[in-house]
Amino acid sequence: MKIICIGRNYSEHAREMKAETPAEPVFFMKPETAQIKNGAPFFYPAFAKEIHYETEIVLRICKNGKNIERRFANTYYNEITVGIDFTARDLQAQCKAKGLPWEMAKAFDGSAPIGEMVGMEKYKNIQEISFRLDINGKTVQQGNTKDMIFTCDAIIEYVSKFVTLKMGDLIFTGTPAGVGPVKIGDKLEGFIEGEKLFECSVK
Repeated sequence: MKIICIGRNYSEHAREMKAETPAEPVFFMKPETAQIKNGAPFFYPAFAKEIHYETEIVLRICKNGKNIERRFANTYYNEITVGIDFTARDLQAQCKAKGLPWEMAKAFDGSAPIGEMVGMEKYKNIQEISFRLDINGKTVQQGNTKDMIFTCDAIIEYVSKFVTLKMGDLIFTGTPAGVGPVKIGDKLEGFIEGEKLFECSVK
């Protein structure tokens, strides 16, 4: 199982990060060891001082595919959830300054907690789904998939040109504006269409 993450897929987030809006999907990967399943805690790593949350809709791939045409892309996922792309922002800044890859800031153990998977039949349109993150009972980030620069199907078409998708793979589809830091003691809760699917405590 691999975790594929899409960067800068919401214009407002690209602006808050002072980054250009991409002309094509930007993707990177996290290893299986990054995954935390719903309910397990996130342990704040000793190597970072600034961990940020990035709340995202997550697709689970349901069959193998390569060079997938967009018109067939929706048949390659049948469940979604909400997840967090934890980012060590201080390490990311150091990597950027030196022109180095960002894996240490994005792919560390526990950096990809996800919630309970829900069947796609529950939603009328994958590109019109609202989601949000609450920390300690207060909403800190919210978005809607209608605001994606690249749709879920466009992401699958593009990524599958380079990487074979396999059953069980996860695709984090990008975060809206409003990312920010977490601290030890925080309780994170993620929602899709008002339904809580995700819970994670920072320890």
